Amino acid sequence: MDGVPRGPEQRRPGSSTEPGALRFSVLGPVRAWRDGEPVATGSPQQRALLAALLLREGRTATAAELIDALWGEEPPSQALAAVRTYASRLRKVLDPGVLVSESGGYAVRGLGEGALDLAAAQELAAEAEKARNTGDLCHARDVLNRALSRWDGETLAGVPGPYAEAQRVRLEEWRLQLLESRLDMDLEQGCHAEAVSELTALTAAHPLRERLRELLMLALYRSGRQAEALAVYADTRRLLADELGVDPRTGLQELQQRILRADPNLAEPSAPLTEPVAAPVRPAQLPATVPDFTGRASFVRELSEVLASASGEGAQVMAVSALAGIGGVGKTTLAVHLAHEARSAFPDGQLYVDLQGAGARSAEPETVLGSFLRALGTADSAIPDSLEERAALYRSVLDGRKVLVLLDNARDAAQVRPLLPGTAGCAALVTSRVRMVDLAGAHLVDLDVMSPEEALALFTRIVGEERVGSERKAALDVVAACGFLPLAIRIAASRLAARRTWTVSVLAGKLADERRRLDELQAGDLAVKATFELGYGQLEPAQARAFRLLGLADGPDISLAAAAAVLDLPAEDTEDLLESLVDTSLLESAAPGRYRFHDLVRLYARACAERDEQPPSEREAALSRLLDFYLATAAGVYAIERPGDRLIDHLEPTQYDGLRFSERQDALDWLYSEANSLLSSARQAFQGDRLRRGVDLLWAAKDLGESGANSRQYEGAAVAAKEAARAAGDRRAEGRARTALINVHLVAGRYDEAEEEASQAVRLAQAVGDFIPLYWASNDRGIIALILGRNSAAEEHLLTAIDGSREDGNAPLEASALCNLSRVRLAMGNTTHAIRLAQEGIRIYDRLGLTLRLANARYALGLAYTSAGRTTEALAELTEALRMFQANRQRLWEGTTHFRIAQAYFAAQSPASTAQHAEQALAVGCIGGDRMRANVLTTLGESLDALGQLDRARACWREALSLYEQTGAAEAEGVRARLSPASAA
Repeated sequence: MDGVPRGPEQRRPGSSTEPGALRFSVLGPVRAWRDGEPVATGSPQQRALLAALLLREGRTATAAELIDALWGEEPPSQALAAVRTYASRLRKVLDPGVLVSESGGYAVRGLGEGALDLAAAQELAAEAEKARNTGDLCHARDVLNRALSRWDGETLAGVPGPYAEAQRVRLEEWRLQLLESRLDMDLEQGCHAEAVSELTALTAAHPLRERLRELLMLALYRSGRQAEALAVYADTRRLLADELGVDPRTGLQELQQRILRADPNLAEPSAPLTEPVAAPVRPAQLPATVPDFTGRASFVRELSEVLASASGEGAQVMAVSALAGIGGVGKTTLAVHLAHEARSAFPDGQLYVDLQGAGARSAEPETVLGSFLRALGTADSAIPDSLEERAALYRSVLDGRKVLVLLDNARDAAQVRPLLPGTAGCAALVTSRVRMVDLAGAHLVDLDVMSPEEALALFTRIVGEERVGSERKAALDVVAACGFLPLAIRIAASRLAARRTWTVSVLAGKLADERRRLDELQAGDLAVKATFELGYGQLEPAQARAFRLLGLADGPDISLAAAAAVLDLPAEDTEDLLESLVDTSLLESAAPGRYRFHDLVRLYARACAERDEQPPSEREAALSRLLDFYLATAAGVYAIERPGDRLIDHLEPTQYDGLRFSERQDALDWLYSEANSLLSSARQAFQGDRLRRGVDLLWAAKDLGESGANSRQYEGAAVAAKEAARAAGDRRAEGRARTALINVHLVAGRYDEAEEEASQAVRLAQAVGDFIPLYWASNDRGIIALILGRNSAAEEHLLTAIDGSREDGNAPLEASALCNLSRVRLAMGNTTHAIRLAQEGIRIYDRLGLTLRLANARYALGLAYTSAGRTTEALAELTEALRMFQANRQRLWEGTTHFRIAQAYFAAQSPASTAQHAEQALAVGCIGGDRMRANVLTTLGESLDALGQLDRARACWREALSLYEQTGAAEAEGVRARLSPASAA
């Protein structure tokens, strides 16, 4: 590539890590180090001499060339003497033999491997180009980022002379070329939302660089921001005409036309790849195939041909095969076996998911797509929020690859459609209890029970030929009693194989009792129930009890510790029981230390509990212990997160202990990994004596409502809690449930709903004398009133919260109310008092050792400093708050803080940095829903306007106006004024 520097050739064998090794930098200030310690390189002219020699790549520079490099056409009279002096001084500080004299000139030689940062960057760039040419974009991006990280500010910073100036221009051009190459690969891999922020800053810094403008247009278009993409073109055309008197280049004009046509190819990578583009490691998610797979020969042959047609040369369409049948008929076993057989035809990977279609809460397609995208190498930050965007990105990532997708246990065709690849070369296997006649283009297969011969063959392979051969008649009776259903046969055979003292006849006799099975297996779930009855009837009493009680718990899976609480047993005994149930195929090991039921097995286990668990109160006791476990553990996590917070002292008492954590990170890991199971347990508790504990569990796990990752599930649980409490006439529980809902609505920007819940929570708390919701809800009401511009009311609510928290000795909530009052004082124009209040809140949090809440306090102080015009201090506080929110996984607060940083930069008249952080806020999301998004868009528009990008600015304002009008926000009038013709003029 023209303009790309060649790598230095002055190396010697060895490494820069050798004792005494020298290292040099030119991609920034010209510096030298020996063993990590700086080496003095002298005056600017002396550094200019060193740079000129380093950039000569080991070749000799004559004295005349060096004089010209340092001084150009007007050298001083003693230039030659000066060059010799500089060389002499450098020779004294460098290693012997590094700076050599020859042929009347000088050269730098004998440097170790990677001793010059430019050489390292060049080698990394070459490696990246090679990786990209072979289709390994993930590795190419990583290596290119490492190359770009070698720059440390302006190239040859502070070095005088015409040679240095020429090299600065050359190396800056090369850096921009590398940046454009990396950004192009970002878009190839679907990281368009992430790229918008960086491209916005780069186009502000290099407004005439059309390639950056082109990439920004494409990134905006792929992010669903078509109007802004077209506005970038309009801004570019006007700028080029004004500055250079030219039109945009042909490629930019063509891109504009394609955007106007909504060219579907723009949503895809610009160049098809023959190798995986999203991950250096191909996904291999298939469960293990069973070693004793038996029969199904016709199905294996039929489905193998379908898969071969998808992966073969000239394949035109993506193949979909849908297997249907009753539970236990062997759909999953057959599909997994087929998938393993076909692996070589799908070299780019195999994806697998259990869609939990037979359960009450089947897997959401957007959740599955997020998991698949991560498995394919997509960064979390690049995964969009909506189902449609995730599905589009998923299809784009799979384009040009040969990947097999196994969608197990699907609910219906609607659940499956977003998960299907979109191009030839890929294939999908789907299993379901229902026949998917509405799945267009699918090859449908109805899987029936095994033939008697296949059933006997499977039984024999598990039990052993020796035992079955002598009792063939009894073995036929066993498989017939199993209804020739593969799962039932496997369960019965496994039990017999584990009991060497039993004969096949003994097992046949146990199964002969019709009370233990059904003669006909044609009634859907009844057939499944009879199948599971076979395995359940063979369990030991302790196993049967564990099976019954564990089936009572909602949630996708259960941890070993939670299972121990359900069973009221030590963890070691619980693990033994659960592993024995795994051996019988009645329970699955989801991961080390986690277990799950097949959906239908869970239903059967519950039926067994209702029928067999004596006394019946033991069922309630098991669920009560599980709830206690979650509540006690969540309360412990809350206490670690918020030392000194009195909330946990007001929770319902528990009889069963929870886990204890010594490390804060372990506590957070537990909370987020258990989120789905914990919230399921809370929902299950909203009845009878467990209602109040279930509501309190939501209080203790309130971080889940703010994280963004679990907000929807948390809101659903909180709404269910409110309805259950109201139905039960429990005003205390209803008040607390409403208090939990306040923050849910605040996060989503539904301020009227938040105020309604808050006022009702206060009313109920006053009626029953429940103290803590009074000042907690008052704090939230202060925030709501502040946002809605009712400053006097906000002040009143927050003073009530401060008094209440002080009376209760709740220092963290006092600090929170003080920081919120700081924002109210700010809105009322009292900046000095606002700063003092925020600082007081920080002192409290510092004293308590809090981290997450300290982030909120620094956020408030940053806002006050911004308003006071103390921008440097504001940015310091907000940047530290951002770091804390990121460490605590508070994604929505992270985005909100990016917005406040953008506002601070705008106040400091730095529009490029404003735009960059505003873009990051849009990409991450913010507390406050659509109204806050409109605020961000307004600020982004202001920064773009300041950068001369008026068309894109107006596109942002138009979107902001639409959101303001939808939410009824007063800010709409100000944006409308910006968009008026008079403003444009």
